[in-house]
This record gives sequence, C-alpha cells and structure tokens, in this order.
Amino acid sequence: MRREVHDIGPLQIFPEEHLAWAGGRPLTLSIRELRLLTELARRANRIIAREELFRLVWGKEMRAGDRSVDVYVRKLRVKLQRALPGWLFIHTHFGFGYRMTAERKQIANERFTTG
Repeated sequence: MRREVHDIGPLQIFPEEHLAWAGGRPLTLSIRELRLLTELARRANRIIAREELFRLVWGKEMRAGDRSVDVYVRKLRVKLQRALPGWLFIHTHFGFGYRMTAERKQIANERFTTG
C-alpha cells in the first residue's frame, strides 16, 4: 500500500501520520489545520471554493456567513510564514476560494534590475 505524501515546495504533508514538515522541521498544527492543509495540498494548483473546503474539513455543509475556513486559513498562513519565511503557499481568489502552490516571495529589491 502506498503512503499518501504531499510535497509542496519545502513543505511536506503526511496525512496518515498526522504530520507536516516545513523545511525539514516538524510543523505544529491542530487536527483541523492539518486537515485543511491536506485538502488544499490534495488539490494543489486548483482553486477550491470555501464551501467545498468546509465540507471536506468539517464534514457538513457551511452555513451562510460562516468564516471558519477564513479563520483557519489565516492561522495556517501565520504558521507557514513563521516556519518558512519568504514562501507563499495559500492564495486567496476573492469570490471563489483558495489555491495552494509553493512560491517564493519576491523581495522589493529583486523586482528592479539595473542594466
């Protein structure tokens, strides 16, 4: 049987073991944070609606006005930024949902080249 592993840049997620590693170090996540990260990773590079994420992670339909997904995405972003500064993983697509990729942040000085 093959083990489920998701490699997203320097981030590794092992859903069956309830583990995530950031740059070779363990990442401390709640069960719900890990579930959300796993569902985003399973659908990497695709936009996932907030309602679908809620159903996948919480196991029920989302009520109107519920901001749980947004709150947990914010928590994940903070933890990922602390563990892997200079990387972006979770992107917001306003009116649609979220998308996971691994992208290096561009530093202001790198944007301008002299010739």
